[in-house]
Order: sequence, then structure tokens, then C-alpha cells
Amino acid sequence: MKLTAKLLRTVQAAADQKLTFTRQWLLYDARHQNPFESSELIADVLQGKKKPMFHPMLDSGDHVVVINCKEIAMPWYEWKFRMYYHHTDYAGGASWTSAWEMHDSNPTKVMEKAVYRAIPGDLLRRLRMSRLHLFADDKIPDNIKQNLSYQLRQLKSIPRKLEEIPEEERKNFPKLFEHPHDFVL
Repeated sequence: MKLTAKLLRTVQAAADQKLTFTRQWLLYDARHQNPFESSELIADVLQGKKKPMFHPMLDSGDHVVVINCKEIAMPWYEWKFRMYYHHTDYAGGASWTSAWEMHDSNPTKVMEKAVYRAIPGDLLRRLRMSRLHLFADDKIPDNIKQNLSYQLRQLKSIPRKLEEIPEEERKNFPKLFEHPHDFVL
């Protein structure tokens, strides 16, 4: 009896070790999420920080597939005041682009730049960024979809629209005060 339990633990340990060394494909839904907070979570997965064998110069990270990049949300007036800098290395080649302009031209670029900044600037940064797969909507190619093995939890809950809340729940919601029937807002 003890031999069987020990054998099962050994088999389980071997399976855990295999999962440690293989690259997982993780899905992250960016709908209504802050790209700068999400990028820290995604960068940890790309670096392999959640794995027991993590070392900064060891390439042990997983693939991350990010969907719904066109529906990201930034706090306050971040869309207007967040600026991205680019220089062509020629005289007068500096340009500043606001976040909303960059998002209009390429919906995945803001998330890509946020994750790029969250990953440490060492020799493995571009290799880790190659394992990041960004999509503007929820349409994923079949060759990537068949590799997905897990979904990362969203950092913030998605607010429900008023049409999605049932009428019964709206009626039972506590009211602060009762308006008269002839009251006009």
C-alpha cells in the first residue's frame, strides 16, 4: 500500500516537473482592463516568475495571448495626456504621439508598449516579447487557439450594462429616497 502511494507521488512530481519546463499558452482578456496594470501581470508570465526555477537570465517564460486590445480602459484623462516618444535618429526626427492617436491607428500598440516597458531591459527582452501575441478583438487564429491551455484572471471585474441587469434585480435594489410621481429631473 505504501509503495503505491509513493509511486503516485513520484508520477505526480514528474508531471509537475514537465509542466515546469514546458511553455504554456495562456489567454488574457484585456476588455475594460488598465493596460499598465495588466502589463505587469503579463510581464511576470513572459519572464517565468511564477515558476519554481525562475532566474533573471534563464528563459523559462510562457506564451501569452491577449485578446480585446481595442477595448482597454485607462484611468481619468490618461488617453489624452499619455504621450509616446519616437525618434528616427535624423535631425528633427522626434515625434510625440498621444495614446488615443496610437490606439486609433493600431489598437494593439498601447498594450505592446506597456508590456515592453514592464519587462526588464536586458538581452532577453525581445525574445520574451516574441512570445506575446496581441489581437484587437476576440478572433484568434486556429493554430494559436489549439495551443491554449489556461486563462489568466482579469485584474478588475467588468461592469455590467444596465440592459444586462434583470428587471427583478433593479426593482429590489435599495433606493436612497423616493421621488414623487410628478417629479421631473
